[in-house]
Amino acid sequence: MSRSNLGIVRASALKLVPPLDSRNFLNNARLGQIHCRHWRDHHAAGIGDVERICVEMAGAIARRHSDRARTFCVLFSHRHLHHPEHSLEPAVVDLQALGRLASLKTMAKNSPKAQYSSIMAKSSRQKALDRHVAQLLRCRRCPRMKSTPVSGGAIVSDIMIVGQAPGPREPVLKRPFAHTAGKTLFRWFEEFCGMNEAAVRSKIYFAAVCRCFPGKNSGGTDRVPAPDEIRNCSSWMDDEIEILQPRLVIPVGRLAIMQFIDCVKLEKVIGRRFRVERAGHRFDLIPLPHPSGASPWHKIAPGKELLGRALKLIARHSAVAMKAASKSWTIAEIG
Repeated sequence: MSRSNLGIVRASALKLVPPLDSRNFLNNARLGQIHCRHWRDHHAAGIGDVERICVEMAGAIARRHSDRARTFCVLFSHRHLHHPEHSLEPAVVDLQALGRLASLKTMAKNSPKAQYSSIMAKSSRQKALDRHVAQLLRCRRCPRMKSTPVSGGAIVSDIMIVGQAPGPREPVLKRPFAHTAGKTLFRWFEEFCGMNEAAVRSKIYFAAVCRCFPGKNSGGTDRVPAPDEIRNCSSWMDDEIEILQPRLVIPVGRLAIMQFIDCVKLEKVIGRRFRVERAGHRFDLIPLPHPSGASPWHKIAPGKELLGRALKLIARHSAVAMKAASKSWTIAEIG
């Protein structure tokens, strides 16, 4: 290609263009982010992965050479994806034009019509969840349960915390995780995610395997819900997943974890993230051990280390990070 075809790109800038056989380029190809049809995109303004990759290349140049011209000619080759006879072809990227395009997209996203649609969708979801919680509180399916259902409220959220079942204090205080286990759980969230109890309760939806207190067993500890009670209550969780379409579900305790994945040993699942499906919806799952003082698992090795790893995964998850960074964590909002 002649010097004239290189346009205004300077030699020093060209050195910053990633080699076409670089790891990122080939990874994009293997992941299917570059499609076969793009080898036919011979026009420089073609919309697709060719343009996207050229923009990424030119963006790297622009950041390192802010004093240079704002239009770049980037050589792009398809030879690693298709046939060796395909030659290099130029693609001109005008960063100023792209900036204007990005501004237009942002304006469209923030337009009154788009905002109205978003508000209406959230309002519809809120109404559905309000009806759901009202029906849940009237549930009396399991005669052996020793309380009526406990709910954390109709909190529209893309994050769900799933507990096992309320203890004896929760029905009296009318909220989940209201006693010792709750104090520990909320301390974990505050330490790793920067979210106090008020923040967690106001921004995350609380569910449970069973919503009523099962009572005590002969040994004096809380009774584990029976299989038929778990089945009776499972439809409530399915409905919540359908309504909320969560991005992240956090099951707390072995019983809660087993509603989504196998859990023979906590060591095999704590500290890991899973991609699971339930009620026709796929979401991330990051399990936690139960914070009750009945088990020291999370206080000793390897549980202590795995707990920290799990909480870091939760803190780094985009759904949690957005809420933790929000400026709306106020007590006034909860009231």
